[in-house]
Amino acid sequence: MGDWGPVVIAVVLFVLLTPGLLFQLPGTGRLVEFGNLQTSGVSILVHSIIYFALVAVFLIAIGVHITTG
Repeated sequence: MGDWGPVVIAVVLFVLLTPGLLFQLPGTGRLVEFGNLQTSGVSILVHSIIYFALVAVFLIAIGVHITTG
């Protein structure tokens, strides 16, 4: 019926790449900080570029599809 692949991939990557939740690249004091729950404008930009690249790879290059029905 429906293709849930893009939805699942986008949600999982959004949760994993939220700046400050699991890691932050670049960190405030170091290059990578883990679990600090803080963020900056630069880290939001870096994480959004990484998110876009991974979504493009998984959805366009590999073509992940999860169908129901």
